[in-house]
Amino acid sequence: MALIEARDLTKVYSMGDQTVHALRGVSLDIEEGEFVAIMGASGSGKSTLMNILGCLDLPTAGEYRLAGEAVEGMQTDQLASVRNRRIGFVFQQFNLLPRTSALENVELPMVYAGVKAAQRRERAVAALQKVGLGERFNHTPAELSGGQQQRVAIARALVNQPQLILADEPTGALDSETSEDIMRLLADLNVQGMTVVIVTHEADIAAWARRKLVFKDGHILEDALQPSKNWGQTPIQNRGQTPIFGQTPISPLSAASASGVPA
Repeated sequence: MALIEARDLTKVYSMGDQTVHALRGVSLDIEEGEFVAIMGASGSGKSTLMNILGCLDLPTAGEYRLAGEAVEGMQTDQLASVRNRRIGFVFQQFNLLPRTSALENVELPMVYAGVKAAQRRERAVAALQKVGLGERFNHTPAELSGGQQQRVAIARALVNQPQLILADEPTGALDSETSEDIMRLLADLNVQGMTVVIVTHEADIAAWARRKLVFKDGHILEDALQPSKNWGQTPIQNRGQTPIFGQTPISPLSAASASGVPA
């Protein structure tokens, strides 16, 4: 059974006198353990699909099953439960609570899940260690670089042991070197068995995935496996931003990155 099963998904929005067809009969399966990149121009439907796959929105019509559960008819509280149990989210702007520590940010999903305090701390510490932030537990987001904040967000996404990581433009706010660190981390998580789906408009980010979906006008224009030699091999192009200090991820990095010295 596929982890994600979508059949004839449509999504229609009303904007004043205008009707917008964001998705037009989209069908796809994503198996457990896949690494999928979803691409497309603004307005192509890729973000709408991500919202539906993440149980943040419901389709106007069609069927969606996540790990065998029919999602399309669920109520708000049911959708929240599915998100908490099955999905970890990573966003472009990190979405961390600014006045709380990295540890407390990572603990937050477990608070909603009813996990006891001692177990929350143990699991949060383990998740932060997993993403290379073992010495940054008590730092607030303002005391962390952009790359470190995104690692906290990934740790938060992992802490409830989800079946699926959904990442919406996870490197959009990062410089090139830090983006590569984050993509290497996501790729390593995928190698360890995690299903990862990312939305991106950047070809060098999509090149890290094993499968690429391209959207246009609410349809899937392309659904293709990428050559295995390219998985995680395409260098991320310099975006001309100020370098952001990074931390050591799961895989070894260059000496400069690992030591936190900007290139």
